[in-house]
Amino acid sequence: MPQISIHKKSLSVAIGGIKSAITKFAREKNIEFAWQPRFHDNIIRNQTSMNEIAEYIENNIARWKTDCFNE
Repeated sequence: MPQISIHKKSLSVAIGGIKSAITKFAREKNIEFAWQPRFHDNIIRNQTSMNEIAEYIENNIARWKTDCFNE
């Protein structure tokens, strides 16, 4: 189990580094930018799951725009 914990921490450190670098770049270039305050992690276990996640990603921005305009 300790080995699994190390791997989990490594991924979170990598993601944190990427987010930090992108935020720094955006600020240096005066690009208006903010990270989404919440997110959902999901383990892709099979092709069906992957297809559903891909469809969600492709259609999410359209749903987001629709929800914002309907408020």
